[in-house]
Amino acid sequence: MLQGLNHITIAVSDLERSLAFYTGLLGMKAHVRWDGGAYLSLGGVWFCLSCDKPAPSLDYSHIALDIAEQNFVEFVAKLRQAGVSEWKQNSSEGLSVYFLDPDGHKLETHCGDLQTRLEALKHKPYAGLVWL
Repeated sequence: MLQGLNHITIAVSDLERSLAFYTGLLGMKAHVRWDGGAYLSLGGVWFCLSCDKPAPSLDYSHIALDIAEQNFVEFVAKLRQAGVSEWKQNSSEGLSVYFLDPDGHKLETHCGDLQTRLEALKHKPYAGLVWL
């Protein structure tokens, strides 16, 4: 049976540019690289950059990364100083910044977890919310 997430792979058009973004700006750890990609990690998550023709989603699909609240303001300032594009303003519980990687993949950095989100829903439920 399934045990959890194994890894995340995204298509990138320029490996050097994406390596600089994900390691230098976002702080992921680089492990190996080859002609067609690279393996990185963040916390316990394995992240793969795969050279291909990116086709970022036009919908709300995105990857959310965790950050401690005390580091949030500094991180957002770092993104903005680097000229990283933001694609959405936060309207949900917790601090979040929604931004694009160099190929237009939608990312979010969020303070909080599933428990804080569920607690917030007790006070401000989504339309049609049903507890399972």
